[in-house]
Order: sequence, then C-alpha cells, then structure tokens
Amino acid sequence: MTVDGEPVVALEEAAFAYASRPVLTGVTGTVGAGEALALIGPNGSGKSTTIRCLLGLYHPDAGTVRVLGMNPSASARDINRRVAYVPGEVALWPNLTGQQALDALAALRGSRDEARERELVERFRLDPSKPIRTYSKGNRQKVMLVAALSAPVDLLVLDEPTSGLDPLMERIFGECVAQASRAGRTVLLSSHILGEVQELCSHVTIIKDGAAVETGSLERLRHLGAREIRVRGEEDRLRALVESLEAAGIDASRDEGDVLVEAGASRVPDVLGAAVSAGL
Repeated sequence: MTVDGEPVVALEEAAFAYASRPVLTGVTGTVGAGEALALIGPNGSGKSTTIRCLLGLYHPDAGTVRVLGMNPSASARDINRRVAYVPGEVALWPNLTGQQALDALAALRGSRDEARERELVERFRLDPSKPIRTYSKGNRQKVMLVAALSAPVDLLVLDEPTSGLDPLMERIFGECVAQASRAGRTVLLSSHILGEVQELCSHVTIIKDGAAVETGSLERLRHLGAREIRVRGEEDRLRALVESLEAAGIDASRDEGDVLVEAGASRVPDVLGAAVSAGL
C-alpha cells in the first residue's frame, strides 16, 4: 500500500558514513506499491547499509529516507510492525527451539498468520522442535524465511535471503516470493544472483561505491539499444568478467585494456549483472 500517494520506499540522496568512511554517497530511488525491486551490486557496494537505513538500524547523515510514509529514524517501531526482514547472516536465540523462535519473532512484530506459518514449516521441511543451536546455517535461514513469508505485512525486505539454502529450497523460496507479489505485497530483494533477480523482480537498482548508478524496470534494461558495451576496471576483475561472460555464452574481447561485449538487447541485463558480480 501507499500512504497519501507516497511510494512504499523512497530515498533521496541518502548518505551514511561509518567511522568517517563514506559507505553511502547518495542513494536515490523509490519502490512503488506491489513492485518487486532488486538491489544488486558487488560486495561492499552499500546494499546492506541501504537496507539498514530503511529499517531504522542506521540513521543517514544526509538525505531523506521514507518507508510506508514514515521516517525510519523516528518511527522504526511502527515501520517494523509492517515490514518483514530476512538478513543474509541469521543470528537467533541458541537455547530456543525453532518454534519458540517463531513465537518470539511474531510477538515482536505483533501480528501473525499461524496457518500460513504451519504451511511454510512443511514446505521448507523445517523441524521446529529442535533447538536453534543444533541447526545448520540453512535451517536458521529457514526459520527467518518462514517468519517473514508468513507474516501479514506490507513490505518484505530480503537481504541475500537464500544464503545457505540448497537448490530445492531456493526454488521453494522463489515460489513463495512470487506468491507474495501476486498477493500485492511489495518486495525489496538484495542479491548478487542474477537468475534470482530476473525470476522474482520487475525492477532493479544497481548500487556501486555507495551510489545508485542505474535504476529501472528489467523490461527497460532488456530493450536498451546498446549493442557494444565497454567495461573498464581493475585487471583481475575484468578477467573474472570475461570468464563469467564466456561461461554464459556471451562473446567478449579486449581493447586497450577494456572489455568489449557485443550484446543483443535481450542480453544487456546479463552483461550488467555479470559486471556487477565481478565488482565493476
């Protein structure tokens, strides 16, 4: 939903520094009601920091941030009752069982759909009777996914959510997110997995060096008119890009140290995603 016509998420030149080191240097973008938007970028580009600003965990040094029409720095409690968040690295209470952790997470949010929760416990093949300390990384991730995907909220914020999942569980996750999108929920997904982004999201924002360098619909990116793409950067990252493109069946050549790619419009998102994954 929106509040007074505002988008669900809105950032305007958001900036944040950690220990005097700039992490975000000006992120601007919006996520409309019912959209599924992906944040993509290399490790350290600012994706997780952006998400933490949206949740009120970090307070931006400059710019504006709004979630569901509210300022996270002042209204984090109200926002987080309407948002479900899954981090890439899950830390839960080790002495609780999986079910007790689900109970606690629902109590913190203040809302719950127990029937949907039970359904997802079965789909993700989670044994909620076991203590958290006995769970693998993948099973700890499942607890957070069940809690988030079953929650009756307006916005799902998913930060590398399939970390630790096997391919079958990744597929179940994709089906659940697609179902949430069809139900009208807004999804913000941070991922470096291009296939996951293309399957689940309609819009994408590319973050590099703390700034949003490209944003738009995947459909628009697919229809970019460019046929020749030139990429500059550090040599080891360029070599990684060439290897990634060749593995995907995309021809690439070198020209005066740069990487040149001849790509049809339909492959432009693949090339951009490979460049981002290589840290370029």
